[in-house]
Amino acid sequence: MILRYGAGVALVLVGASMAIWSALVQPERRARPLGFDRPVNLGARDPGDISAHNSPTIARNPRDAENLVVTSRIDSPDFSCAVHVSSDGGTRWSRTPVPIPRGAGRKCYAPDAAFEPDGTLQVSYATLAGVANVPRAVWVASSSDGGQTLSPPVRVAGPRAFQVRIAADPARQGRLYVTWVQASDVGNLKFTGPGNPILMARSDDGGATWQPAVRVNDPRRGRVLAPSAAMGPRGELYVIYLDVGDDRLDYEGGHEGSGGPPYPGLFTLVLARSLDRGVTWAESVIDDGVVPIERFISFLPPFPSLAVDVRSGRVYAGFHDARLGSADVFVWSLAPGARGWSVPVRVNDTPEGDRTSQYLPRLAVAPGGRLDVVYYDRREDPVRNRRNGVSIQSSDDGGRTFGPRLALTGRTFDSRIGFGSERGLPNLGSRLGLVADRREALAVWSDTRAGSDATNKQDVVAAAVATGRSGVGVRAADDAGRAGFALLLGGLAALALAVRRARGSSSDH
Repeated sequence: MILRYGAGVALVLVGASMAIWSALVQPERRARPLGFDRPVNLGARDPGDISAHNSPTIARNPRDAENLVVTSRIDSPDFSCAVHVSSDGGTRWSRTPVPIPRGAGRKCYAPDAAFEPDGTLQVSYATLAGVANVPRAVWVASSSDGGQTLSPPVRVAGPRAFQVRIAADPARQGRLYVTWVQASDVGNLKFTGPGNPILMARSDDGGATWQPAVRVNDPRRGRVLAPSAAMGPRGELYVIYLDVGDDRLDYEGGHEGSGGPPYPGLFTLVLARSLDRGVTWAESVIDDGVVPIERFISFLPPFPSLAVDVRSGRVYAGFHDARLGSADVFVWSLAPGARGWSVPVRVNDTPEGDRTSQYLPRLAVAPGGRLDVVYYDRREDPVRNRRNGVSIQSSDDGGRTFGPRLALTGRTFDSRIGFGSERGLPNLGSRLGLVADRREALAVWSDTRAGSDATNKQDVVAAAVATGRSGVGVRAADDAGRAGFALLLGGLAALALAVRRARGSSSDH
């Protein structure tokens, strides 16, 4: 009887202690990323390779979760692009050559990637030509071996196509969409005037042929930038873009490529929607009061992020904004059947107006509906607001609230290293990359810790984060809490059983 009592009491104490430990450790988010600051590009550790890799996209093969593809834009020492492939979940990476047709231009630029439902990879990119490195054509190449090799590309569009992105319909094999900004005339790193539309082309045969391009944006919006497409659960096609209004400072290069205060006006976030596979479009305003946080080059603008919950149909938009005095990350949501967008929800859990910047968010929705947001974060440098970290936060209630942040970077890095740094307008790229499933979130970003003011070296770095009941990075605490609670219940049950048996033994005597 004493042994039975002892076992029950021990289990109660162990369960209680684990439950208390979980409750204490979970709010501090002590769980660590599964893969911590792992470089993607092969030259990341080579001091002789001073390439500036940025603007990563990451795609996961729906037929093989270990097959990952990351693309990166290379801004210096020469404009170029790269496709990185992993077959072991991101532990090791190789680089796949990008095919450039004869006479198409000297190099590739601004790549993007998407997997089709059967695991076919599609990679879009532009080729550049001339002294000014202006886009000559848009191409799409495919791969049936997870990105190890790319097919000869198919031409999608002609000259002066900027900010090219590709999307694959997750429910319809062979259906692809490519978006871009079509310029009529350009100057040195600037558009010469308004009126350059967002166009989209569609393929229904896996990129073998392409339909004629159609205009996406309302013609009354004269300065539009950074379009990205996503699909809804019933074939809805969405494109998010940025309307910079009267901003000639950035759009027409009034800053002459030099740093300084941002445009003093407001931007508008817009969502275009098509229910007929891109033939006709309707628009809704996400927010027309977006406060710019910095100057930028119009050819290389910051991209807003778009994600769709294919289970519920809820649409999420993410971007940065300085309406509270500092650069913050905001998320807007559009529920199925709703008449309008939600009010913006501030994601980063820093004090309002603390003079540190959180910016360039990337959104992803896991199959169970969890919304993850990764972004650049300067909270560790409150005095100078220069050194970047990377943080991730998640929401389990449709974007209304977000859990505490988890830092993905082991140490911060200088945000001023990159193309344009000599003019006070350094560029860390146009986006981050993020994929999410029930098991983990995997983020990629541009990191400068191996670079300097002289080299402008940038590398693509990745981190995988375990997921738990309360969001990203908390599985260890969650599991411990559940285990402690289970042990607590088990101990109480054992104690009750021991008491009953003891009483039974006493009555027998």
